[in-house]
Amino acid sequence: MKDRLKLQETLGMIDPSLLLRPETVYEDKPVANFRDYTIDDNDPIRERVRRTYYTMHTNMTVDFVQSKMDKWLKFNHFKASMKEALYKMNELVDESDPDLDLPNIVHAFQTAERIREDHPNDDWFHLIGLIHDVGKVMAFYDEPQWCVVGDTFAVGCKWGKNIVYGDDSFKDNPDSYNHKYNTLHGMYQPNCGIENLMISWGHDEYLYRVLVHNRAKFPVEGLWMIRYHSFYPWHAGGDYAHLTKREDEKIKEAVIKFNQYDLYTKSTVVPDIDALWPYYEGLIDKYIPGVLEW
Repeated sequence: MKDRLKLQETLGMIDPSLLLRPETVYEDKPVANFRDYTIDDNDPIRERVRRTYYTMHTNMTVDFVQSKMDKWLKFNHFKASMKEALYKMNELVDESDPDLDLPNIVHAFQTAERIREDHPNDDWFHLIGLIHDVGKVMAFYDEPQWCVVGDTFAVGCKWGKNIVYGDDSFKDNPDSYNHKYNTLHGMYQPNCGIENLMISWGHDEYLYRVLVHNRAKFPVEGLWMIRYHSFYPWHAGGDYAHLTKREDEKIKEAVIKFNQYDLYTKSTVVPDIDALWPYYEGLIDKYIPGVLEW
């Protein structure tokens, strides 16, 4: 038991958004089999989650997102292979960890292996499942976790109705009172398309940019899955329809196809990671080989 807890302490990490996210898209799934994440003001862990989101929503302005893009998209922070980055991320202990029984790397392999089971011929999809959270390595380079983990949302326009904690959490965000950004369309043209939106900074956008910068060989569907899997107000809540275009439905289909594996593969069955690594190392060599610039 002590060894197990030590492993949790060393490797455990949870995205705090998992505690409070409305999963309307997945109501046909057996959600009762998963943890009950109801809000409880008297629960110190859930209160830390709440603080994480309030801090995020207070600080995530257009200018802030631009500053993070200026910082991180130079890709000059470290060099590492994808396998090394996977292990590096799992040295991080999330301040909002609700004491899961399994470390994040187990979740990564569970996601990948379930995808592999259902889509045996799409090996790129298997690897997407394995690496989808690797962008959280930013937390090792002086980034607070509120701008690394969690659900994402569009900035530069009226806040989406389905963002976790809603309008109250944005009351101290200066963009809430900036007429350039607080209208329905804000700084965007109607139906400009999802790829023209500025999304709150986090691990999704960062990993997507790392993959593009390092010339990953994934099909575009895989890149969409990485870039938007935390954009729940859009793909699960239905927000931003006035800013998206018809072609974006293909992106949404890909993201929803991925997210069922991200959310509903957790179990007490631990994959044999040592036995699986050779297969996934082969996929890394195929799709995103060598030492990468991060």
